[in-house]
Amino acid sequence: MTNLHALVAAELDAAAPAHAVVMGADLARRFANSGAVLFYGSVLRTGDVEGVMDFYVLTTAPRSGLRGLAGRLLWPDVSYHEFEADGRVYRAKVASMTLAQFQRAVTGSGVDTTIWTRFVQPCALVWTASTEIAAQVRQSVAQAAVTAARFAAVVGPAKGLPHAYWTALFRQTYAAEFRVEASGREAQIIANAPERFDAILPAAWRAGEVVYEVEAGELRPMLDGAERTRLLRAWRLRRRLGKPLNLARLVKAAFTFEGAGRYAAWKIERHTGVAITVTPWRERHVILASPGVFWQLWKARRKA
Repeated sequence: MTNLHALVAAELDAAAPAHAVVMGADLARRFANSGAVLFYGSVLRTGDVEGVMDFYVLTTAPRSGLRGLAGRLLWPDVSYHEFEADGRVYRAKVASMTLAQFQRAVTGSGVDTTIWTRFVQPCALVWTASTEIAAQVRQSVAQAAVTAARFAAVVGPAKGLPHAYWTALFRQTYAAEFRVEASGREAQIIANAPERFDAILPAAWRAGEVVYEVEAGELRPMLDGAERTRLLRAWRLRRRLGKPLNLARLVKAAFTFEGAGRYAAWKIERHTGVAITVTPWRERHVILASPGVFWQLWKARRKA
């Protein structure tokens, strides 16, 4: 039986795509007090570099000033970055938070579900400031898997194959968060690496001391009544508070999302074919500029 920490370390330390490694190093230079850069999301799973790459930058200290205060109260900070290499432009959406915040979030002790549900999925450690920080990140990602697997044991079936537990967990977390995912999104994530998810669940249960038995290839978690009640109560609280928390993050992002103008312009052109000019004023005042952008888009589509 494979040890969870060995599974996580092998995945995090595996050779990542060259463009992600270069982008990770570049992001580390752009952020003050960078400690580690994690690459995750759809581009990691599919290799489609035409899309936006997803990164988490973990810092060793919070930002200063009002933005730092906002980040301490309501993490993560979100920004958009572009990087030119080999004659093409790579795009990245970056979330940033301190390593200490990340270490607390993966335990599931708070009401947030976004960190441990994302980092139980495939990710790569593309840059780190030191071997000590790298070890802390590996430990944290392993803890994310333990937290996710423990909740999967109570929101999933009484017994079933590993994919049934992950499917139930991802559906529940999507419903708890203030975001819309296309139907079948969780199946796509699991289908991209089924053997990996098959291995992670029992390994995480063992690491988290969740007793289980195997019957004809199916897993059955053997939680006692008190533990099941505690986990279900904890999950209901996260389900109840998840949407308000994520709505607050969206409101914060509306005022603090760095590069939001360029990101929105790229998304509009990608989906409509209409090129939007991002002036310095539009970059600084995204909300105030949005009526003019929508007017330009409406005129262009009417003309077409």
